Amino acid sequence: MQRNLFILCLFLSVSAFSQKDSIRTTILKGQIVHAENKRALSAAHVLNLNAVVGTITDDKGFFELPTKANDTILVSYLGFSSIKLKVTNDLLKGNELEIALYEKPEEIKEVIIKSTQLIGVLEVDVKLVPKDRFTRIHINGLPQTYEVGKPQGKNFASPIAALFQPVDFLYSLFGKKPNQLKKLQKLKKEDDLRKMLAGNFDREVIMEYLEMDRQELTDLLTDCQYSDYFIKKASDLQMIEAVLDCYENHKALKKGKIERNKIPVKN
Repeated sequence: MQRNLFILCLFLSVSAFSQKDSIRTTILKGQIVHAENKRALSAAHVLNLNAVVGTITDDKGFFELPTKANDTILVSYLGFSSIKLKVTNDLLKGNELEIALYEKPEEIKEVIIKSTQLIGVLEVDVKLVPKDRFTRIHINGLPQTYEVGKPQGKNFASPIAALFQPVDFLYSLFGKKPNQLKKLQKLKKEDDLRKMLAGNFDREVIMEYLEMDRQELTDLLTDCQYSDYFIKKASDLQMIEAVLDCYENHKALKKGKIERNKIPVKN
């Protein structure tokens, strides 16, 4: 009986060790190259979406990143289509991985040029300058910078429509999946990740963690009273900080409403 018990304990110990060994963190090594001419892409971003750790490729396109099996890696480079890669045990056997990225097709947009007849009087010319929704207009001689284009709020007059406010979805998401909130907070906190995201503008990281597409992310930031200019021009780091600030403000507002509702009414 004791012999059988000893064998069972030994088996369980070996099994537990094997499971722990199978999920241990390993350094994934690889190179990011241009898909067509195999040119090395330096300063490409490589991010482990599960562990929230990232790195940037060196001048020869090489990178090293801590990973484990079943992690998802996001690789992005300015002007190229990003790629998501599921880490398998085969990739962790020590062989260097080559990841090829394709250039994004250029979008040709119609440009309309309009002339504005200025008369040389500052007070009058200010009113004649054409307004662009997505740019800041600064006129010499005036102390402030104008941000043209205010966010257009949505009409959530009915109780049913109010349920679909993007910021309420965000509040619900972080409540049901607090790990998503923790990952965004880590992106904002870690210096290396902050530097990486400060030069990134593709929105893919934040869309991944928020489980939103680009239009839904735009609706969320509009709901949070951010301007069209900010939504279009902000870096990914600024976007993450804006979403976290919006969430904290909304949480405080909801908490205040709940506490007020709990106050007993005196007759």
